[in-house]
Amino acid sequence: RRQKKTASHTVTELENSKDCSQAGKTLFCPSHPTEELRLFCEQCDQPVCQHCAVGRHRQHPCDFTGNVVHRHGDALRELLKSTQQHMGTLEGALSQIDAMGRAVHSRTETVATEICLFASGYVKAIEEHRDRLLKQLEDLKVQKVNLLHLQKAQLQQLLLDMRTGVGFTEHLLASGSDLEILVTKGVVASRLAKLNSVAYNTHPSMDDGIQFSPREKAGQCCGYEVFGAILNKVVDPARCTLHGEDLHSAHQNQLTGFTLLCNDTMGERMGRGGEAVRVTITHKDKKDCTVKPTVCDNGDGTYHVSYSPEEPGTYTICVCVKGQHVQGSPFTVMVKSKFREHQGVFHCCTFCSSGGQKSARCACGGTMPGGYQGCGHGHKGHPGCPHWSCCGQVKKSSECSGGPPSDTLQRSLLRTVAL
Repeated sequence: RRQKKTASHTVTELENSKDCSQAGKTLFCPSHPTEELRLFCEQCDQPVCQHCAVGRHRQHPCDFTGNVVHRHGDALRELLKSTQQHMGTLEGALSQIDAMGRAVHSRTETVATEICLFASGYVKAIEEHRDRLLKQLEDLKVQKVNLLHLQKAQLQQLLLDMRTGVGFTEHLLASGSDLEILVTKGVVASRLAKLNSVAYNTHPSMDDGIQFSPREKAGQCCGYEVFGAILNKVVDPARCTLHGEDLHSAHQNQLTGFTLLCNDTMGERMGRGGEAVRVTITHKDKKDCTVKPTVCDNGDGTYHVSYSPEEPGTYTICVCVKGQHVQGSPFTVMVKSKFREHQGVFHCCTFCSSGGQKSARCACGGTMPGGYQGCGHGHKGHPGCPHWSCCGQVKKSSECSGGPPSDTLQRSLLRTVAL
């Protein structure tokens, strides 16, 4: 009240002003405390008094508050209506958020229950798989130990028989008379010969080749897919074999190869890779001429070996698994100087490939009735399968021989004359 601008203002307590209506109360101008606010400046959008209207708001459009309150009130009502709509929307959104929060809590509890059930089932499956693996390992141990005990008993019995025979023979030769030696010679010799002829294995019949592969798929247990398997197969280089059409022949500067099949001590296929395979290829006459092979592990117990020799001649190939030669190693390969390409057509018959020309010939020596020199389906001389027209070879990837064999050509000519 000591300030001029607020000297005429009324100050009340907030608690007392909550229900007090200000409608109809006279408002005075802040700049002119004795003047009422009866006019409204449209440009400045604020109530003014008469002194303000002729002063600072002289050029502004002004009108009495009673004349403009309806227009501005309608605008406020429209804004109020729009705001009320937003309030309804926000209240609905808040309601949905609350409902979604309750749903999230409920769903979380449900999923947590599912996780616990899954984890307990998974743990149970793993424990059952563990017990099954340990049972399998125990059975495998018993099997190997029993076989070793059997082999040991057989060797001990054979050793005992040999000691008895040797002791008796030594005593006979040292203490026996000439007549006693001659009388018992046949029986003693037969016994010793029989003992010497007994076949026995100096190596243990079983090995300790037991491995655990944690990444090996082990099927399903209690509805869950589990991993981990016991591998008791051990590769036996003496039982590994080599396969391939071009195992003993190759051509200069041409990629060729063969396949190594690894088997275990029982002769069964390993079915898995990871073995230490080493292949060396050296020229028989030129020791400094070597070929670097490429060994591809197929992961199923087979290994593909590919190489490309640069010099012709005879090569020696050594294939070793775990430092030991496999079956058939080392072996020799004859490398020819160049691969002679076919100049003809790999077709079913000359008559078809020539479009039915009577003068068409085929190097396979086949003929057709009626003076046709080429071979045809179902006629004498036709190989019965697709072949090269230049030399008669039936293998598509073969080397061209330059012409049909002489005996084939003679038979073809004889048949032509007979016709």
